[in-house]
Amino acid sequence: MRDFVTYLRVSTQRQGQSGLGLEAQKKAVQDYAASCGGAVLAEFVEVESGKKNDRPKLAQAMQRCRLTGAFLLIAKLDRLSRDAHFLIGLEKAGVEFVAADMPHANRLTVGIMALVAQQEREAISQRTKVALAAAKARGVKLGGFRGGPALDQAEGTRAASEARRNAAQTFAEQVGPMVLELSANGLSLRQVAARLTEQGIRTARGGKVWTAAGVSRVMVRV
Repeated sequence: MRDFVTYLRVSTQRQGQSGLGLEAQKKAVQDYAASCGGAVLAEFVEVESGKKNDRPKLAQAMQRCRLTGAFLLIAKLDRLSRDAHFLIGLEKAGVEFVAADMPHANRLTVGIMALVAQQEREAISQRTKVALAAAKARGVKLGGFRGGPALDQAEGTRAASEARRNAAQTFAEQVGPMVLELSANGLSLRQVAARLTEQGIRTARGGKVWTAAGVSRVMVRV
């Protein structure tokens, strides 16, 4: 079973107000989710041109996917974007997505584009290695004194600790707005934890069950 976050888009304000086009998109994504035995955790609707990549509702949908581990589900590939570079950026963002009308072609297309990008990165890496080897052969000294094993270990420990703090802060900033909104509605820490668990929001360590203490830590950081 998969969890899905659906993203629906119409191009004009009139379509958004009338619902024209949205009903067909809703049916397509709901039918696809049902065929997979999956659940729709949230729905985001945007009124925006497909030529624009700066879309707040899409950003919110992607953020919800990252928090829950859900797939971003759209009715048609052109509802997401007509820009191939944007699709590559979406993949790099760590969000899995699928189009109800072309699920296999969608993944294949993005996979091919990602493969091309990976090959280019490998080519750059190889050229760098060749350049470094040539410089070393000419007698150029590479690297420098790092202070010995004890200092390296201490620096590594501090770096690891800093990385953990940064990761915790980043996570708190991502889920914080939702936590604060629930708290502002009068919910206790335990009730907020239950609501986050019900909505499929993952904890900082990827767990599926929130505790009052976990909610408190997020609130302290934000």
